[in-house]
Amino acid sequence: MASFSFGAGNAAKLLRIPLYLAGRVATWVIPRTRDGWVFGSAVGIADGALALWRHAAAEGQRGVWLTADAAQDAQAADMGIPTVRRGTLRGFWVTARARVVVVTHGFGDVDRYATGGALVVQLWHGIPLKRIGLDSPATVRAPLPFLTPLVAALYRATQRRIAVLPAASHLVRGRLESAFALDDERVPVTGEPRVDVLSTGSATQRRDSARASIAQLVGAPAGADDRAYVLYAPTWRDGDPDPAVPDAADWRALHAMLEATDAVLLIRSHPLGAGDYTAGAGERVRLFGSDLVPDVTPLLPGMDVLVTDYSSLVFDASLVPLPVVFLAPDAEDYAVERGFYGRYDDVTEGTQARTWTEAAAQLAEVIPAGPERSARVARAVALDARVHAHRDGRNTARVYAVIRRRLEGVRR
Repeated sequence: MASFSFGAGNAAKLLRIPLYLAGRVATWVIPRTRDGWVFGSAVGIADGALALWRHAAAEGQRGVWLTADAAQDAQAADMGIPTVRRGTLRGFWVTARARVVVVTHGFGDVDRYATGGALVVQLWHGIPLKRIGLDSPATVRAPLPFLTPLVAALYRATQRRIAVLPAASHLVRGRLESAFALDDERVPVTGEPRVDVLSTGSATQRRDSARASIAQLVGAPAGADDRAYVLYAPTWRDGDPDPAVPDAADWRALHAMLEATDAVLLIRSHPLGAGDYTAGAGERVRLFGSDLVPDVTPLLPGMDVLVTDYSSLVFDASLVPLPVVFLAPDAEDYAVERGFYGRYDDVTEGTQARTWTEAAAQLAEVIPAGPERSARVARAVALDARVHAHRDGRNTARVYAVIRRRLEGVRR
């Protein structure tokens, strides 16, 4: 599985400083179009960028998607989305000409050297529980300690290009303003476009659609699969391996629990992390990585339980609402190394397991209908009330309206 760390990434950025400078000079010279947009996302044709693309296209907005490979080209073609390959001269040109640049992870979602002067919309990819950006020392980690201030200064300067960064609520807004060093005007509380799919239609429609998709992905008959689905989605650990990989005893406890509850565990290791779960894979344990499902958010209504550590999926799941089992074998170390917004116990209420054996014991009580499941659903509802200001399926429309107003302000 792919691995990435801030240290390695920042070292590469320092080596590319001449390219950034050349790109900035080029964007001073190349005129931007009046209304062209470019879209990109590190996870492919998905996430909030896809939601905004669909809304903008319905409004008559023209644009192009920057893709990473032939598979993304084919997926976009099926959706009727024009594409240009990222990392090419053509990709640089369309980014340099675009009036609006839409990304979900970073400037590398499009052409990182050609964003100067554009109206940059950073949709981000989840509500942060762990500290991110300038709030985390990991973000500005440098290959040599004396270079850390330079990396931090470059990061801050880059993030100042962001014109719109949607927030799910005023609570989340404060985190994003701090992490990206942005003022209130650039962080409107519109809700996240990426989670509109969790508020559109009825709860029954959302679950039926998600269950049908999950059944297709795991090879089960659609509509005839009554098994419970447990999604395991750990966060990224800056290139370090997942410390929760089960040992032999954990696998035995897991398989016994899954058989007893007629459940299937779907393992979704982080696409930039590392975790070898092949030893326990089988009928009851399926690998459900980003190569199979680039964006798992639309499938959350089809799940029965979420198992995670510090992933932002816990906040997405609260919109379902979905009960959560927390598996955090390194919570104390992670709090020191990366840190949290608030206290981890405020989210977990002290229920986190340290091993898969402990998590399996909790799952045995949470999967069936009963008091423990009801209690955890109630916690999810309470968490949703804290972090989401909007649940009407119109987050994307609000973000689009903000962009249009910003464009009109620039023209005036």
